[in-house]
Amino acid sequence: MAPNEAGDELVFFVNGKKVVEKNVDPETTLLIYLRRKLGLCGTKLGCGEGGCGACTVMISKYDPFRKKILHHTANACLFPVCALHHVAVTTVEGIGNTKSRLHPAQERIAKSHGSQCGFCTPGIVMSMYTLLRNNPEPHMEDIEDAFQGNLCRCTGYRPILEGYRTFAQNGGCCGGKANGLGCCMNGKEDSMTMTSSSLFNSSEFQPLDPTQEPIFPPELMTQSNKHQKQMCFKGERVMWIQPTTLNELVALKSQYPNAKLVVGNTEVGIEMRLKNLLYPVIIAPAWIPEMNAVQHTETGVTIGAACTLKSVEEVMRKAVADLPPYKTEIFKAVLEQLRWFAGPQIRNVAAIGGNIMTASPISDLNPVLMASGSKLTLVSKEGKRTVTMDEKFFTGYRKTIVKPEEILLSVEIPYSKKGEYFSAFKQASRREDDIAIVTCGMRVLFHDGTSQVKEIKLSYGGMAPTTVLALKTCKELTGRDWGEKLLQDACRLLSAEMDLSPSAPGGMVDFRRTLTLSFFFKFYLTVLQKLSKSGTKTMSEPVPSNYISATELFHKDPIANAQLFQEVPKGQAVEDMVGRPLVHVSAAKQASGEAVYCDDIPHYENELYLTLVTSTKAHAKILSVDASEAQSVPGFVCFVSAKDVPGSNVTGIANDETVFAKDVVTCVGHIIGAVLADTQEHSRRAAKAVKIKYEELKPIVTIQEAIEKQSFFKDIKRIKKGDVKKGFEESDHILEGEMYIGGQEHFYLETHCTLAVPKGEEGEMELFVSTQNPMKTQEFAANALGVPSNRIVVRVKRMGGGFGGKESRSTILTSVVAVAAFKTGRAVRCMLDRDEDMLISGGRHPFLGRYKVGFMKNGKVKSLEVSYYSNGGNSIDLSHGVMDRALLHLDNSYNIPNVSSVGFVCKTNLPSNTAFRGFGGPQGMMIAECWMSDLAQKCGLPPEEVRKLNLYHEGDTTHFNQKLEGFTLQRCWDECLSSSSYHARKKLIEEFNKQNRWKKRGMSIIPTKFGISFTVPFLNQAGALVHVYTDGSVLLTHGGTEMGQGLHTKMIQVASRALGVPTSKIYISETSTNTVPNTSPTAASVSADINGMAVHNACQTILKRLEPIKQSNPKGSWEDWIKTAYESCVSLSATGFYRIPDVGYNFEKNEGKPFSYFSYGVACSEVEIDCLTGDHKNIRTDIVMDVGTSLNPAIDIGQIEGAFVQGIGLFTMEELRYSPEGNLYTRGPGMYKIPAFGDIPTEFYVSLLRDCPNSKAVYSSKAVGEPPLFLSASVFYAIKDAIYSARKDSGLTEVFRLDSPATPERIRNACVDIFTKMCPSAEPGTFKPWCVRV
Repeated sequence: MAPNEAGDELVFFVNGKKVVEKNVDPETTLLIYLRRKLGLCGTKLGCGEGGCGACTVMISKYDPFRKKILHHTANACLFPVCALHHVAVTTVEGIGNTKSRLHPAQERIAKSHGSQCGFCTPGIVMSMYTLLRNNPEPHMEDIEDAFQGNLCRCTGYRPILEGYRTFAQNGGCCGGKANGLGCCMNGKEDSMTMTSSSLFNSSEFQPLDPTQEPIFPPELMTQSNKHQKQMCFKGERVMWIQPTTLNELVALKSQYPNAKLVVGNTEVGIEMRLKNLLYPVIIAPAWIPEMNAVQHTETGVTIGAACTLKSVEEVMRKAVADLPPYKTEIFKAVLEQLRWFAGPQIRNVAAIGGNIMTASPISDLNPVLMASGSKLTLVSKEGKRTVTMDEKFFTGYRKTIVKPEEILLSVEIPYSKKGEYFSAFKQASRREDDIAIVTCGMRVLFHDGTSQVKEIKLSYGGMAPTTVLALKTCKELTGRDWGEKLLQDACRLLSAEMDLSPSAPGGMVDFRRTLTLSFFFKFYLTVLQKLSKSGTKTMSEPVPSNYISATELFHKDPIANAQLFQEVPKGQAVEDMVGRPLVHVSAAKQASGEAVYCDDIPHYENELYLTLVTSTKAHAKILSVDASEAQSVPGFVCFVSAKDVPGSNVTGIANDETVFAKDVVTCVGHIIGAVLADTQEHSRRAAKAVKIKYEELKPIVTIQEAIEKQSFFKDIKRIKKGDVKKGFEESDHILEGEMYIGGQEHFYLETHCTLAVPKGEEGEMELFVSTQNPMKTQEFAANALGVPSNRIVVRVKRMGGGFGGKESRSTILTSVVAVAAFKTGRAVRCMLDRDEDMLISGGRHPFLGRYKVGFMKNGKVKSLEVSYYSNGGNSIDLSHGVMDRALLHLDNSYNIPNVSSVGFVCKTNLPSNTAFRGFGGPQGMMIAECWMSDLAQKCGLPPEEVRKLNLYHEGDTTHFNQKLEGFTLQRCWDECLSSSSYHARKKLIEEFNKQNRWKKRGMSIIPTKFGISFTVPFLNQAGALVHVYTDGSVLLTHGGTEMGQGLHTKMIQVASRALGVPTSKIYISETSTNTVPNTSPTAASVSADINGMAVHNACQTILKRLEPIKQSNPKGSWEDWIKTAYESCVSLSATGFYRIPDVGYNFEKNEGKPFSYFSYGVACSEVEIDCLTGDHKNIRTDIVMDVGTSLNPAIDIGQIEGAFVQGIGLFTMEELRYSPEGNLYTRGPGMYKIPAFGDIPTEFYVSLLRDCPNSKAVYSSKAVGEPPLFLSASVFYAIKDAIYSARKDSGLTEVFRLDSPATPERIRNACVDIFTKMCPSAEPGTFKPWCVRV
């Protein structure tokens, strides 16, 4: 019976080619195999936990049970190679490429501008491709559902959906009003300027031809008829056994009782990678017929434990369609939970048995199975037994009554009876692909034809270490009549029974307790409605009409959007691309997986892999570091630490950091050393074996602690203007308050990555890095190696996103890798795992703002006193610059005559926080909008009027004494009010709020003014280098890096216009320190401004040299002129340079000009909140943005939408959670939620302001990267508006505090009502919280 020793052959296909593997390690995932073994680097590693979809591939297999070929998506980062026997895999490279032809799924995302940094694009393409293979004419809803498991951080999702809408049956553009009057394609014609609304032309797309798809390998069809034999694969640490019959499986399980059964590897894969668990024996039951069977019995549907959640969904859907409604109450609840269960990539492979046996306390399905009394069949050598899933099934955290040698064979989900009602609810931080905060299943059975309770079961997840039944409550309610009294008693009983300790793991204690009651209330109303529909006589009143919306399940409306921009002037030359929506130059390569990112560079001979060893304590002395155990790991080469640094160990922007921590660590994630080994797996294992002993010191974690201990970085900045004291004396009212704004993780899809290649002479080294800052990368590496900068070349082709996170923090990894390469003399590579990246690299600064504002009765602001505190972390990094910008934006767009402000940067034991899109600006402006909205509330005036009253006008001076010229904000404001039909919709919202007690809508309109320039004056410079070759082609290099923002595309457009040659003749290969030296980081939104001018300058130099040649041959072509120039010995290479004139500001004197100019915008957003659960949906957003004369409207609109959605994350979803000891809990997409496809506004309208050229930048354009981010505050204040309406219904009208982000927890707790009052908070200080607000 023991598995055969010879080792089996694994046979599978990849992109139509047969692969036969003899010795395969069960720990190898499909992703590693594709990238390393087959060299297919189109499939990307984004998170390693199935949460981002960057590694999505299509899996195809012949299903012998259903006799058909099935195609589904899967996460390659979790999919074990061993599970691929007789399976065909299709990757992005297998469906099309730029050399032959792109597949329509690739072509359309590229041409509709749906790919910016391109790192998530292959995964999104594969999700779409798989959908089209299964359904060549999908509905728009199918397309949106297909992307539930894919994330993108750049685009804001709109262009992706827009491009793929062209595949949909009900496609069209605005829900397909067939180019009638209401169609968004009818550009509003204007006699002066043409406005266009089409960023791409769908008539150019090649049609989808399903007959052209690659065929399923015939060999795999014939294989399936042959009898499978048991297979076994042995790796270094793990054995994988795949039996074919139930008897084999039962025998194996009694032989290896502790073996794990794995179908989708979506839980075990994560445990082994992130939780450091090891399971030496894995048994894969996927082939066993009994475990895949589905049977309809007298009492319900029995589903095999190895059936995937996707197949469970199909079975349930069919049953609901075929059976009478009263029998399928439970099935509908299962479907409702599956609808938001992980993403399709997980549902397609994860088995229902795995979901039950994992016994997670926050499982979405277990409460449903428990409340419905589902029956489980267990099998072992002793035979079969059936157990009911009741309160006895789960015995402790992740433990069940199933014995080690037993196997879960199947689960029976019962039919519901007449007079039985069932509901399931779930609340999470994000709707799509998110783990629950609280989840529940609720069932009630009434005595025949009455409303008297015969049986009731309420099951909750997320309220204890296991899924629990509220037994006491259920016992008390049995026999009672379904009415108001029962509701009150149930809530009282539940609040006592479902109690949580205030320091319970997971935090959010008040919210979770309130949810248990809110869910029951929803259930109560739902059942009441169903009872009255069925004609049952009830004692209680019918459901009040303003309560009905509380019972509605979430439904999504079809998306609608439009983008308006100004067409190029009539008569502009056809080949002059400036102002036209040119597609991102790498889009096609990104969509086909051909674009090369740092980790896609082929491996060098003898290359080593590096894994960091980081601190697990926030503040401690290092007593000893012991790497002896690591040496026994196979493939181990050496351990690198501070003593191996040949140059200086001191590093950092302010020279207050070290390459390796030496005696003390000052944050969790502080780099202590690094392990080098032959493969990533080995180096990872060895790094975990390094033992470090600490002596702990007391850490400072939060802003509050830093203020108490006066722990600030020196250089406290202040800005004062006017006479604040006098201003307060003249004011009618004074308002004081404070607001906290949480931090934000960058979550670029490509984590930090460096490849260092030593050249072997004179200390030369080449560094391939994913960085926004080649100059500092070069300087810091040279410093650490003790060589001059001229020996180090840093090369950046592109980044998979940056957002400021790769401006300075990328150097902490690069310097370590450089030292390791220096020590070993071999190429060294390191790409951080998502959990390491989130832990080590810091993010946006959390801010605390305290304000005192004086104002008149009419809302006019007179005087402001404000203090900002930011959490800088353990080093200065860029924190002072961030605070400067916050202080310079404390006015947002409002004219405040008297200002006194101060900014403190707190020094704490967190990883150093850093630049993040907006760079302190959004935090500064958020606090301004906070007091502005409270002030309007206090005056009892409409907020839009108070804001309008206080807006700056042309020629006003700001609080930092800069005069506003070319002030277009008033125009943006008026245009936004009218295009959003603000006043008409405001009336509708008031009407809606009158008619609904538990759902509320809100709306807000918010302006922004963003200063453009580096606040450090000498950074406002840029260089360029232009080579023209004798064939007339142009090679262009400049100081900026490409991270998806389309900078290279814009630079090619600029050079094309300057030289008068078509864009096809110009190429940018990469950014490197040996072509353009001493470059400023690609940041502060100015890259197109300064590099564009430098490119323009270089082109002018070349044109000047060509001038005499052109004059002697005016009719010649560009190629003729270049050939003549070369033969006349005229130089065809030129450098260009530019600096922004007259910028520089002095804080002490409050004089000088910090900014070259300002970008302006206004956004109006409407939301709907669910007052019972804290859920919200973004209904509509209108944005009007001034970007000058756009260089490329497609890229600019892409930046506006991308920044806006990133801001939605910042202000409503993304929450970094730390333990009181300074340990980060949220280390990946599982816990940290960035906006997904479903979070963008259902209606999303963006319009670029017309006729507003900007004299300060290249070709009259304006900066666009950071300014739009703050506009998403309109969503936050719309939520606050909706909460205000809910509080009014509870009799509360005073101003209330809402901190950012407005998560479901904060929204629910702010909507004070009877349920929140039943769950009073514990006194702070009487307990140790699970997490703290940093």
